[in-house]
Amino acid sequence: MGIPNEEAIKQFRSLMEEVDDEQLKNTFKNMHQGYPTETLVRFLKARDCNVAKAHKMLVDCLQWRIQNEIDQILAKPIIPVDLYREVRDSQLIGLSGYSKEGLPVIALGVGLSTFDKASVHYYVQSHIQMNEYRDRVVLPSATKKRGRYIGACLKVLDMTGLKLSALNQIKLLSVISTIDDLNYPEKTDTYYVVNAPYVFSACWKVVKPLVQERTRRKIQVLQGCGRDELLKIMDYGSLPHFCRREGSGSSRHCGNGNTDNCFSLDHAFHQQFYDYIKQQASLMESVSLIRQGSVHVNIPEPDPKDAMITKTIETEFHKLENQNGLSKSLNGLKVGL
Repeated sequence: MGIPNEEAIKQFRSLMEEVDDEQLKNTFKNMHQGYPTETLVRFLKARDCNVAKAHKMLVDCLQWRIQNEIDQILAKPIIPVDLYREVRDSQLIGLSGYSKEGLPVIALGVGLSTFDKASVHYYVQSHIQMNEYRDRVVLPSATKKRGRYIGACLKVLDMTGLKLSALNQIKLLSVISTIDDLNYPEKTDTYYVVNAPYVFSACWKVVKPLVQERTRRKIQVLQGCGRDELLKIMDYGSLPHFCRREGSGSSRHCGNGNTDNCFSLDHAFHQQFYDYIKQQASLMESVSLIRQGSVHVNIPEPDPKDAMITKTIETEFHKLENQNGLSKSLNGLKVGL
């Protein structure tokens, strides 16, 4: 049930044409950016081509967008800029370039993201803004440049620095994952995992069988920094800075200064991104109306299967933590003897 057939798409389209709520229609237009059929296909894929389930998922998504004013979120900058810089320094994500096929390459510093410089609401706001900027600006620009529809990106996940202490971040990561799964399905073509330490490998071995086959096929765990494999699908200039040489160390600081570090606010992508949000706020004359505070977004209930995966990760981390503690105790005993 991988690719929706024409009949399923036709049925789904008919159901959406029956929607007479103007707000739902408007937010759907803002979401599909001129490609309604491709959007329907994404939701069908996310629900294994079940039209009724895909329709419910999409309507729930549109209602979530209306209730949380997602269409206006790109006009709500995180201010002051020093606070936004702290968010960027602790939530490592950036656009490093494009694949040879024209897909945006999104880099994520999973292992070194600390999420400890601001409230949860700021991180959720920042993540949704990144999603919306990708969908409303980056992907349409890539589509125009390539002359064909580009509706998804590639993600390179750097596990450098991943430790058992990351257990403290699982709740927030689960929230972000739930938002993506329910409201931005099928926006990632492939996930490339690089610089994976033992902690990741041990957890992935247990979690992998629980992940849906559709998602599992998208995940590729590469050797080391993944440079040689990634160079088959993108040019050197589009490689995330942490993939450019083996043993590059911290994904936070390697590269030739902050302008090469796609996580940094000084990187061209983030400068353009933040400037865009400020411009949108100015156009809406909303800057003076924004109280200094985060945007609070309702978090949808996660799919029971996803909740089970999160619980499994927590359990596995606790096991590793206990094993690590026992190992330290035994080492200490040896030293004492």
